[in-house]
Amino acid sequence: MLATHNGKQDVFCVSKLKVLTDPTRLSALKILMDGPKKVSELMTILSVEQSLLSHHLCVLRDAGLVIANRSSKAMLYRLAPGVEGFAASRTINLGCCQLAFDDLHQDRSEKQAVRIV
Repeated sequence: MLATHNGKQDVFCVSKLKVLTDPTRLSALKILMDGPKKVSELMTILSVEQSLLSHHLCVLRDAGLVIANRSSKAMLYRLAPGVEGFAASRTINLGCCQLAFDDLHQDRSEKQAVRIV
Protein backbone atom coordinates (compact mmCIF):
# COMPACT_ATOMS: atom_id res chain seq x y z
CA MET A 1 0.00 0.00 0.00
CA LEU A 2 2.82 2.43 0.81
CA ALA A 3 5.63 3.19 -1.57
CA THR A 4 8.11 3.28 1.31
CA HIS A 5 8.10 1.62 4.67
CA ASN A 6 9.24 4.75 6.42
CA GLY A 7 7.81 5.30 9.90
CA LYS A 8 7.04 8.96 9.18
CA GLN A 9 5.24 8.05 5.95
CA ASP A 10 3.19 5.42 7.78
CA VAL A 11 2.13 7.92 10.48
CA PHE A 12 1.25 10.48 7.78
CA CYS A 13 -0.89 7.96 5.92
CA VAL A 14 -2.61 6.65 9.05
CA SER A 15 -3.48 10.17 10.20
CA LYS A 16 -5.08 11.04 6.83
CA LEU A 17 -7.06 7.81 6.69
CA LYS A 18 -8.17 8.12 10.32
CA VAL A 19 -9.80 11.48 9.57
CA LEU A 20 -11.78 9.85 6.78
CA THR A 21 -13.25 7.06 8.92
CA ASP A 22 -16.20 9.34 9.65
CA PRO A 23 -18.89 8.96 6.93
CA THR A 24 -19.79 12.68 6.98
CA ARG A 25 -16.18 13.75 6.42
CA LEU A 26 -15.71 11.14 3.71
CA SER A 27 -18.91 12.27 1.98
CA ALA A 28 -17.88 15.93 2.21
CA LEU A 29 -14.55 15.15 0.57
CA LYS A 30 -16.30 13.23 -2.19
CA ILE A 31 -18.68 16.16 -2.81
CA LEU A 32 -15.79 18.62 -2.98
CA MET A 33 -14.24 16.56 -5.79
CA ASP A 34 -16.85 18.19 -8.04
CA GLY A 35 -15.67 21.68 -7.10
CA PRO A 36 -15.86 24.26 -4.32
CA LYS A 37 -19.02 24.41 -2.22
CA LYS A 38 -20.44 26.86 0.30
CA VAL A 39 -21.19 25.56 3.78
CA SER A 40 -24.92 26.02 3.12
CA GLU A 41 -24.66 23.81 0.01
CA LEU A 42 -22.80 21.11 1.94
CA MET A 43 -25.40 21.28 4.74
CA THR A 44 -28.20 20.70 2.25
CA ILE A 45 -26.47 17.86 0.42
CA LEU A 46 -25.32 16.09 3.61
CA SER A 47 -28.45 16.86 5.65
CA VAL A 48 -26.49 17.86 8.76
CA GLU A 49 -26.72 20.76 11.20
CA GLN A 50 -24.38 23.70 10.68
CA SER A 51 -22.56 23.18 14.00
CA LEU A 52 -21.84 19.51 13.25
CA LEU A 53 -20.73 20.27 9.70
CA SER A 54 -18.43 23.04 10.97
CA HIS A 55 -16.78 20.53 13.30
CA HIS A 56 -16.22 18.04 10.47
CA LEU A 57 -14.87 20.73 8.14
CA CYS A 58 -12.49 21.89 10.87
CA VAL A 59 -11.15 18.34 11.22
CA LEU A 60 -10.68 18.11 7.42
CA ARG A 61 -8.94 21.53 7.42
CA ASP A 62 -6.62 20.55 10.28
CA ALA A 63 -5.69 17.38 8.37
CA GLY A 64 -4.77 19.48 5.33
CA LEU A 65 -7.45 17.91 3.15
CA VAL A 66 -9.58 21.01 2.49
CA ILE A 67 -9.14 24.77 2.56
CA ALA A 68 -11.68 27.51 3.26
CA ASN A 69 -12.01 30.95 1.76
CA ARG A 70 -14.54 33.64 2.56
CA SER A 71 -16.88 34.40 -0.32
CA SER A 72 -18.76 37.56 0.76
CA LYS A 73 -20.58 36.35 3.89
CA ALA A 74 -20.25 32.61 3.22
CA MET A 75 -17.33 30.22 3.64
CA LEU A 76 -16.33 28.37 0.49
CA TYR A 77 -14.59 24.99 0.87
CA ARG A 78 -12.47 23.17 -1.71
CA LEU A 79 -9.94 20.36 -1.82
CA ALA A 80 -6.55 21.53 -0.58
CA PRO A 81 -3.71 21.93 -3.07
CA GLY A 82 -1.93 18.60 -3.30
CA VAL A 83 -5.13 16.66 -2.58
CA GLU A 84 -5.82 16.11 -6.22
CA GLY A 85 -9.27 15.04 -7.16
CA PHE A 86 -9.77 13.15 -10.39
CA ALA A 87 -13.51 13.54 -10.95
CA ALA A 88 -13.61 11.28 -14.00
CA SER A 89 -12.16 8.32 -12.10
CA ARG A 90 -13.69 9.41 -8.74
CA THR A 91 -10.23 9.22 -7.14
CA ILE A 92 -8.47 11.47 -4.64
CA ASN A 93 -4.71 11.49 -4.12
CA LEU A 94 -3.93 11.81 -0.39
CA GLY A 95 -0.17 11.85 -0.92
CA CYS A 96 0.36 8.45 0.68
CA CYS A 97 -2.31 6.57 -1.24
CA GLN A 98 -5.31 7.16 -3.43
CA LEU A 99 -8.95 6.73 -2.48
CA ALA A 100 -11.32 5.61 -5.21
CA PHE A 101 -15.05 6.13 -4.69
CA ASP A 102 -17.33 3.51 -6.19
CA ASP A 103 -21.09 4.03 -6.24
CA LEU A 104 -22.96 0.79 -5.89
CA HIS A 105 -26.61 0.79 -6.87
CA GLN A 106 -28.70 -1.90 -5.24
CA ASP A 107 -32.46 -1.84 -4.89
CA ARG A 108 -32.52 1.81 -6.00
CA SER A 109 -30.51 2.90 -2.98
CA GLU A 110 -27.05 4.32 -3.45
CA LYS A 111 -24.27 2.83 -1.37
CA GLN A 112 -20.74 4.12 -1.26
CA ALA A 113 -17.63 2.00 -1.38
CA VAL A 114 -14.10 3.32 -1.01
CA ARG A 115 -11.02 1.52 -2.25
CA ILE A 116 -7.43 2.35 -1.39
CA VAL A 117 -5.34 2.15 -4.55
